[in-house]
This record gives sequence, C-alpha cells and structure tokens, in this order.
Amino acid sequence: MADALERLTNLLALLLETRVPLTLDRIAAELVGQYPTEAVARRGAFERDKAVLRAEGIPLETVTTHDGGTAYIVDRSRYELADLGLTPEETRALQVAVAMVHLGQDWGEEALLKITGSRGEAAGPVTALPSSSVLPVLFQANAERAAVTFGYRGAERTLDPYGLLTRNGFWYVVGRDHARDDLRTFRVDRIDGEPEVGPAGTFERPVGFDPAAAVIADAKTIGGVAADALVRVDAAAAGRVVLELGRSAVRTEGDDGSVVVAVPCANPWGFRSWLLELGEHAEVLEPADVRADVVAWLSAIVAGART
Repeated sequence: MADALERLTNLLALLLETRVPLTLDRIAAELVGQYPTEAVARRGAFERDKAVLRAEGIPLETVTTHDGGTAYIVDRSRYELADLGLTPEETRALQVAVAMVHLGQDWGEEALLKITGSRGEAAGPVTALPSSSVLPVLFQANAERAAVTFGYRGAERTLDPYGLLTRNGFWYVVGRDHARDDLRTFRVDRIDGEPEVGPAGTFERPVGFDPAAAVIADAKTIGGVAADALVRVDAAAAGRVVLELGRSAVRTEGDDGSVVVAVPCANPWGFRSWLLELGEHAEVLEPADVRADVVAWLSAIVAGART
C-alpha cells in the first residue's frame, strides 16, 4: 500500500489529467494498490484524501453520474496559476529569490514550479520535484549572467546558463557549453559536487531564447517521423502508464485492469528505454516490425548475459 503522500500526489495527478469525472471505483482501479480493496476501508481512505486536497485549496469537484452515483474531477482552470505578466528580469529575480529559500519548504517549491521561464507562457500545475542544493547556484549564475563550472559524468563542464526548466519530474539547465561552443542541456541531479560560479556579466542570453524549446519533451519522439506502437500494459503498471501518457493514449481497457496504449516509437532507443523500465509488465503488440525489433533487442541482451 502506498504511503499517504504518494497516494495524494497520484490522486491529484489523475484527477487533473482525466477529461471526465471518475468514480471512486475507477480511481482505485487506476491507482492500482494505492487504496484498500475492502469497500468501507477504501471509502474511508478516499474521504480523508479528499478532505486534505480541499483543505489545501484544490478545487475538487463532485459530479453526479447518469446512474445516480458520484464522480470526481479537479477543475484545471481554477487550479492552475494564471500568467503573472512578469518581465523576463522580474521572473529571473523571483526564481532566484525562491530558489534561495530552503528547498525543503513546500511553499517554496510550489512557488518556484508555478513560475515560468518566459513572459506570456502559461504556468502548469505544481508537481513534486526533488530538491537540490545545486539549484540556487544555477539560478544565481543565470541571473548574474555568469558562467558556471561543474562535474558531469566524469568530465568538467563550463556553461553559460541561459535558462532552467522542469521536464518529466527533473530539473534541466540549458546553455552554451564552452568546450563545444554549442548549446547543451544537463540534468541537474546528475551534476557532481557543487558548481562554481564565475564573474558576473560574462555572457548575454540570445534574444528570444526559450529553454523549453531547447529540451526535447519526449525522447521517444526523436526521429523526424511520427510513429506510434501499441503496447499492452498489465494491471500492475497500467495506472502509472496512463498517468504518464494521458487518457488520450489509451486504445482499449481489459477487464483484468490492463490497458493497450499508443506510445511514440520514432526513436527506437528512447522507446526501448521506456519499455525497459516496465519490464515484464509491458508487451509490444504492433506494428510487427517494431515488435520484431524489440524481440531481437531483448534476445541479444539475454544472449550477451549468458556468455
């Protein structure tokens, strides 16, 4: 059984993602293993979670279904923070101020995640992201237009940090890599040690630079040609996969709790990496060539392990 914080986080994500209100039975089926199987205990746990979300100001709405039942959904338009209309300089100053606050404080992280990197870009809902002592240093370097030097995968890198952003639960810093004289992206949690900030005012961020455009949203989509594979995911992993991909990716739902989802596969390596994380819980159904490629890849791994 998931702990209360994990269950609340997943419940909120599910109710934000869904396009239609969900009954408690449907919620429990989506969040496999996170609510008790016994009806009374499940209802009690859900009522406690519902009360916590509402106490935190989450606009959790109750809807009556066609058969007289009750379903739930979170109104995204009331939950998301509207554009504050800040200038780029005001945004960076606020980012630095919030980052300097102890990152273990919940309100600090929520505020930071609700502030975007450029004016006019709508902020999304807050999500749980790991704290890091590296973040204030990087925000400082970005605000002061100072190069920053850090270790990354065994090598020393010096970067002009043009911007920071979050993507899929991780922080990224984007900028010009001095050694390569080209734009590079680094995942913050993979930075080794404490970065060193150089003198202020040593670079200017390119006019109109957008960090979000510099970081690919989904490695599975790299390849230039749109392509999807149908993947069957069993009940043990169906809930989290649907949360990740969205309800629009679901093609069919099985009586056993499994789902068949459409998954981008333009980049074989990105697609394989995604599959590998699911292990025995996922099976590629079609197209035939993608299935054959995955089978050959897994067979090669097994053969290599036996030698």
